Amino acid sequence: MSVVYVVDDDRELCTSLAWLLESVNIRSECFPDVRSFLAGYDPDRPACLVLDVRMPEASGFQLQDELNELGSVLPVVFVSAHGDIRMSVRAMQRGAVDFLEKPYDPQHMLEVVQSALRTARERFARRARERELRDRLANLTRREREILDLVLDGLPSKSIAGRLGISVKTVDVHRTRIREKVGARSITTLVREMARAGLDGRDG
Repeated sequence: MSVVYVVDDDRELCTSLAWLLESVNIRSECFPDVRSFLAGYDPDRPACLVLDVRMPEASGFQLQDELNELGSVLPVVFVSAHGDIRMSVRAMQRGAVDFLEKPYDPQHMLEVVQSALRTARERFARRARERELRDRLANLTRREREILDLVLDGLPSKSIAGRLGISVKTVDVHRTRIREKVGARSITTLVREMARAGLDGRDG
């Protein structure tokens, strides 16, 4: 189940936002600072983050940077009572999906959060597919990976056979096994999926 993480040292605002989200059946978890959020954050479920810019000890921007370094796909919505254009641009350049000034309009916040959660679910599903594809690629034999690399280089079966000193029929048998192991409808589909995932035959 998806969740909205709220990181803000304003306890009253957190309570108010949690109530607003609950009114439309959106689950939320509130944290007063970056440290407590990192302790409670679960990267294995789709979520978005409503994040205050200015907080004690560590700022929202510091948390955003840390999440980016971890390769997080968590959509971030920044909120601030002291926002300006420069701050907003910085947040968006580093991957935030929106930047709202406090006090924000409740209906607008709901729309932003719902959009962020849709983005979160899409990113989470894509990351899961990439992880599954990587796991399946890891099951290929050395020869199968070698042939897949050459397929990714755009070589037809005849050229691959000549390069490896094997028959075209043997190459085609390996191509079939690769497709079956990875669960792709065709080698062309597999190549397309790997390109979307940013993978090559050396990954896995």
